[in-house]
This record gives sequence, C-alpha cells and structure tokens, in this order.
Amino acid sequence: LDHLLPRRQKLTRGHHAAMAYASVPAFITDLQEREAVGALALEFLILTAARSSEVQGAAWSEIDLEAQVWTVPATRMKAGREHRVPLSGRALAILETVRPLSGGDEHSPLFPGRDGGPLSNMALAMLLRRMGRTQTVHGFRSSFRDWAGEVSTFPREVAEAALAHTVGDATERAYRRGDALEKRRKLMDAWAGFV
Repeated sequence: LDHLLPRRQKLTRGHHAAMAYASVPAFITDLQEREAVGALALEFLILTAARSSEVQGAAWSEIDLEAQVWTVPATRMKAGREHRVPLSGRALAILETVRPLSGGDEHSPLFPGRDGGPLSNMALAMLLRRMGRTQTVHGFRSSFRDWAGEVSTFPREVAEAALAHTVGDATERAYRRGDALEKRRKLMDAWAGFV
C-alpha cells in the first residue's frame, strides 16, 4: 500500500491565536476591571499557564493553600500524569476571592458557573470575544512560553515542565523523575510579576 497510495498529509489546523507576551500585562489590567468569575478564572489560567479544561474542572480538593500548590490529577491531564502547579501570590489572592462562592465544599469547583457547577467550556472564550479579542484562551500558554524563552533566564526544561509538556527522549525521561517544583515556583512568580 505504501507504493500504491499517496502519503498521508499532516493535519493543518494551525496554531492557536496568541497574544504577544508584551501585551499581556495591559490585558490583565483590563481583565481585573471586570467583576465576573470568568475574568478571575481567565486570570488564574494565565498565571498558572494551565489549559482551560484544567481550570474549569479544578476543585478545592486539589488546592493546598499551605504549600501553595495546585495538584491536577492525572485523570484530568492531557499526558495522563499528575501535575503540580506552584501558585503565585496573585493566584492565591484570586482563590481567596472566589472561595466564598463555592460554599466551602472541597469538591466544589474553584470557579463556579451560574448553576453552581463548573464554568461552561465556552465561558472563557466568550469573555475574550466580549472584550473584543481575537486570541484564544489556549494561546495564553504560548504567550507564557514566548516570555519564558525570550525574556526569562529559566532553562527550557523548566518552562516546558510548567506547561506539563513531555521533554526529552524515553531514556532521559526514565532518569528525570522530579518535577522541578521549586524552580517552577520561581518561574511562575517571575511570570506573575511580569504580567
């Protein structure tokens, strides 16, 4: 069949529209002027470089306020591995703001929708549209990665770990078992300071 059929073409969906990292601080300022759970969720997403599904599905049981860490279970991660996210001071302040909305239940969503359940899949995308933006929610991960690669002095591996990306070949991954949490904490604090 290799000789009879044409080669399969790669998918050409393109990249998610992303905001230039230099524009993110002004965007955050605009976002903070909005009094909505969606605005807080989007800011939290940007600060943590998380995927929208991770933020929308986050529950209080995943948050360790004392250790300042959000642990996303493997079942909700794209790579199927648990991911610890260090929380900056601003990310913690957002959690304190939304805490009263959840009713205190550890299984309640961090960012509840109008019905008390998690925000809908489209809530963050619609917020961007209402703000007149053409970028995607997922594009903020690219904004973070561009900033980390172009402005910060943190190693590539630390930035990729912050995005929960798999780095290196199978042999390298077999020997690197840590998640560089403390290095990532410094990275995420620097990102929060920048935005």
